[in-house]
Amino acid sequence: MNGLKLAEHYFNTYGLPLICDTFPEYKDRIAAGLVGLGSDCLGFDDELSRDHDWGPGFCLWLSKADHDLIGSALMEAYNLLPKTFEGFERETSEWGNGRVGVFETGAFYGDFIGRADTPETLYDWLRIPENGLSVCTAGKVFYDPLGEFSRIRETLLAFYPDDVRIVKVAARCMAVGQSGQYNFIRCLRRHDYFAAQYAETKFCADVISLVYLLNHRYAPYYKWLLRGVNELPLLGAFSFEKISAMVISNNYEQKKMLIDEICAAVIRGLQAEGLSASTSTFLADHGPVIHEKIVDPTLRNLDVWIG
Repeated sequence: MNGLKLAEHYFNTYGLPLICDTFPEYKDRIAAGLVGLGSDCLGFDDELSRDHDWGPGFCLWLSKADHDLIGSALMEAYNLLPKTFEGFERETSEWGNGRVGVFETGAFYGDFIGRADTPETLYDWLRIPENGLSVCTAGKVFYDPLGEFSRIRETLLAFYPDDVRIVKVAARCMAVGQSGQYNFIRCLRRHDYFAAQYAETKFCADVISLVYLLNHRYAPYYKWLLRGVNELPLLGAFSFEKISAMVISNNYEQKKMLIDEICAAVIRGLQAEGLSASTSTFLADHGPVIHEKIVDPTLRNLDVWIG
């Protein structure tokens, strides 16, 4: 059973009648869905996921004015809904409270992106943690006649403004080239295997982040980075295959070859998109070239490593 489908069925069975029968005057003002933290929102949940913070449940979102008026009453009614549904019961961990229930829309977004509404400036976008954007755009909205919750979500789903995306792509190129093509090899030469393993892990994480950016998608929580990249059309399956081979290999020469193969494929992707005309095989050389494509002069004056 997929948790997102379970939540939607649970809402249609109990949540929508609750709204229409108990709060009829607000039935066109309440939004519902399952958005936020958790593997179920990403569609990555499995049998192991069911031991904590998984099971029947959904979110209800209200404007601040409506939340002040009926938030407590709606939460009390929500808590009276059946605890078991289709043979499943929600298991809430010590840190899992507040993933489902009643929320004020602005406060919900504020918890993840630091603001109650959509970013207004390029710097606003740049400051938001990418995982927070991933959380707010994961899951599904089941019901939103007012449209306020979805308005914010759809703006976030449209992805970064072009200049912000370019800032981040350039910075990732710098990080990937430094950690994989430069520091990993130097650490091996020094026989510093801890630092080499750290450089390898950072290389893998930054490559995956870069592939997400090339696909106009937000990278999720680290536990789901590799799992999620496999579903992306541009370099997704390739990255999944090569990085999976890299992390299970005990052969350092093979790791170095995989690093070069991955970087070469990323460079071809950057060239195909017109982001870089450089022919260098060192990915960090592409960072400044890409950074120069930023239109906003203030962002273009930032250090290429920032992003």
